[in-house]
Amino acid sequence: MSNHAVPRPRFEAPDPEHGTKAALKIEDTTAPLLDGKVSEVPDALFAGAMRFCGFAVVGLLALIVYQLVIGSNLSWHAFGWKFFGTSDWNPVEDQYGALPFIYGTLVSSLLSLVIAVPLSVGVAVFITEMSPVSLRGILSFTTELLAAIPSVVYGLWAIFVLVPILRLYVQPFLGKTLGWTGLFTGPPYGIGMLAAGIILAIMIIPIISSITREVLTVVPQHQREGVLALGATRWEMIRMGVLRNARAGIVGAVILGLGRALGETMAVTMVIGNRPEIAKSLFAPGYTMASVLANEFTEATGDLYLSALIEIGLALFLVTIVVNALARLMVWSVTRGQPSKTVA
Repeated sequence: MSNHAVPRPRFEAPDPEHGTKAALKIEDTTAPLLDGKVSEVPDALFAGAMRFCGFAVVGLLALIVYQLVIGSNLSWHAFGWKFFGTSDWNPVEDQYGALPFIYGTLVSSLLSLVIAVPLSVGVAVFITEMSPVSLRGILSFTTELLAAIPSVVYGLWAIFVLVPILRLYVQPFLGKTLGWTGLFTGPPYGIGMLAAGIILAIMIIPIISSITREVLTVVPQHQREGVLALGATRWEMIRMGVLRNARAGIVGAVILGLGRALGETMAVTMVIGNRPEIAKSLFAPGYTMASVLANEFTEATGDLYLSALIEIGLALFLVTIVVNALARLMVWSVTRGQPSKTVA
């Protein structure tokens, strides 16, 4: 038998000049987009909206400063610069001085940093470098949960738990052992500058520790491995390979915690004692600028009294600006004006 070749099927190729229907359909769809004119209106609207958002913050800051300056004008003309240098606060005789409130704000905030910074950095180092992986999520969540507690709850806890502990145990012990320093003298009331510093420290620990933990996690792993390869111990690796590379970010975390401490009102008001005096001892009651605004603003009946309180608010604003300026100076002293290479 002879095998006849099977005829090969014929496929007609599309005409290159006309193309297939799909090609024609795509061409019809894309042609108007390519040939049409791009409108500049959306770009202009977007650029204008972004400029508005950028300048809105500056405008809001300017409005706050303007309102504070206008509201404190009467007190400024009555007392001048001596308002910030005198400690006489007598609404009955219209004599006002903000020095006790500035002193109380700075001392309570700095005391809270002394207590909170070592604890916060220690918590962050333990979670990122030493804690088992299964516990890191639980510890991180528990630490950050402290930041969600309202300040009035902290104040109530301090009144019923912290103050009795300080009055019965901590302050008598500090008075016997460190009373010679002059910082721990006087009757142990429980309330006072020490209680305010402790409650502020508890409130700012979540802020400092969470930011410090995020900074430590972005330190490159080869920094740790390189230090360990040179024969360093775990402590030396953490100190030289991790903390040294993350110090700029840690300073930023501390400054954010200080900003929270400076403006805290309710919890501090409930435990600081609210007495406009300047005392060396941390056992003595005190007053802060935020606390005096919360306590006496609704009682200010006279124009000069109200103007003095508004000027205290202006002083609190200026103190915040100075603290942030010092923070930038501290960060610059660490980085020497160069961006950190290991901190995201």
